[in-house]
Amino acid sequence: MLASPLVFWLVLGSGFGSSFRSSGGPSQQHYLDYFYPGTLILIVLFTSIFAMMSVIEDRKEGFLLSVLAAPVPRSAIVLGKVLGGTTLAAVQGIVFLIFAPFAGVHLELVQVLLVGVVVFLVSFSLTALGFAIAWPMDSSQAFHGIVNLFLIPLWLLSGALFPLTGASKWIQVVMRLNPLTYGVSALRSLLYPAADTSFPLSSAMATLVLFSLVMFGLSFLMVNRRSTRPAA
Repeated sequence: MLASPLVFWLVLGSGFGSSFRSSGGPSQQHYLDYFYPGTLILIVLFTSIFAMMSVIEDRKEGFLLSVLAAPVPRSAIVLGKVLGGTTLAAVQGIVFLIFAPFAGVHLELVQVLLVGVVVFLVSFSLTALGFAIAWPMDSSQAFHGIVNLFLIPLWLLSGALFPLTGASKWIQVVMRLNPLTYGVSALRSLLYPAADTSFPLSSAMATLVLFSLVMFGLSFLMVNRRSTRPAA
């Protein structure tokens, strides 16, 4: 999960180099610097979503039926599964911070803690989204298809590759509606305080909290909707 985004960051960041023009403070940002928050989000996205493939595997092996038959609330099942994937994704995202100095980032303790909160919120919301997608599915291939069709474009239009300002009007509308845009913006605000960001840190964080709650609620609804066919 770390290797592919790392190679992507190094190759694409070095390829664009200083030819990329973004408002990154007093001087133009190198693309390695600009692309760093987006790469961190990509790591979290891959880990969160593909960790939920275990839901499909658990159903095929019959383990999910045993869990659903246990005398525990459905919300506890969802929360346990989502928190497991969230922990894995958040840890891998935090590990990627060891490359921060190569992106011109020198974090203080408070910044690390705030970045950890943002990474956790993004991980939780994406893991819950992955759970909601995987729950009604019986095919890993179908899950991969949904990821390629829906979630990768969600990342591409998050401000990870290019800023919201300067994009076509319809792209700007899509990016403003995209919850991942607020995750990338929050990380960029924390990693590069002098950079111009699309949204204030407070509003970006509030949006991430709301997105996390909505995705967890959706996951809970999906479990209840399928309660009559747990082994299907």
